[in-house]
Amino acid sequence: MAPFGGWEMPIQYEGILIEHACTRNRATVFDTCHMGEFELAGPTAQADLERLLTQSIASIKEGQCRYGYLLRDDGGVLDDLTCYRRGPQHFMLVVNAGTLDQDRDWIETHLSPDTSFTDLSDRTAKLDIQGPASRAETERVFGVRLPELKYFSFTDLTLAGIPCTLSRTGYTGEWGYELYFPADEAERFWDMLLAGGRIKPAGLGARDTLRLEVGYPLYGHELTTEATPVSVSHGQYIDLNKNFIGKAAVLRDVQNGVARHLVGFQLGTKRAARAHDKVLHGGGEVGEVTSGSFAPSLGVAVAMAMLNKELCHPGQQLEIQVHGATLPATVVDLPFYRHGTARGVKRD
Repeated sequence: MAPFGGWEMPIQYEGILIEHACTRNRATVFDTCHMGEFELAGPTAQADLERLLTQSIASIKEGQCRYGYLLRDDGGVLDDLTCYRRGPQHFMLVVNAGTLDQDRDWIETHLSPDTSFTDLSDRTAKLDIQGPASRAETERVFGVRLPELKYFSFTDLTLAGIPCTLSRTGYTGEWGYELYFPADEAERFWDMLLAGGRIKPAGLGARDTLRLEVGYPLYGHELTTEATPVSVSHGQYIDLNKNFIGKAAVLRDVQNGVARHLVGFQLGTKRAARAHDKVLHGGGEVGEVTSGSFAPSLGVAVAMAMLNKELCHPGQQLEIQVHGATLPATVVDLPFYRHGTARGVKRD
């Protein structure tokens, strides 16, 4: 266990490698009750979210969700989050635990009088079932046939007699579900999912290696208040055809370019680089690692780093300074792991 975003969170249960492999090959469940959930509703809710978030809100259909950014006036990233459209005037935002308080304060400050805001975090539990067998195993546990959910969509349903929201987004690269339900049912649902041992529990360690292998950014590492999201997103998840807070800075970076871009590195050994390790070229510093780890699915160490834009082409040879040693590294395309089932998998 370790402190994380104001919570005590499990780093591992049986072990990171075991949990990682189980997610890639079968099914695991992650306790993500630390995440925050906000409800926004009313005749001005959509317009307020268009102004607050970088992604297009008007084009989200009921039952769909979309990833994007919450920015400061200067374009710095306050959070990366997912917006769920529950109805014409009804939305849910899922935010990171470490930024929950600042997100709530920022959003409430920028809402119209006719938009209602409710922080659902304390009353909402969230468990994420991930892996190619997650559908079959979830159906087995609850004795139901799950609806045909498309990627980044959701539905409301009843499981074990409890009203729940089930979505299909994920951060592991594998097919999976996010299950939202009343917080006082968390222990019962957790025990139901683990009963029989076919679904294994997984902690933050495996969550990090899984998301790194598929090149997903982590707030506080790849995304911070110190820069716009352009160097990470390359313009994705940002609708420049609307006005939003921070747009002027984002547009500047899109038009003028940024000095550094997020790239992937593959190292020649299993020894991993870590956040803030320096990237070197010709003896000089040209970048900084944002995330790094041994990649269990690949058998080598990988890293993501902010790198001077002129060196960002795949195949570029560089070095990473790790605890006084310099390790050879090669720029590679993201994602590192390309065999995930997130967008489709056959039923068991």
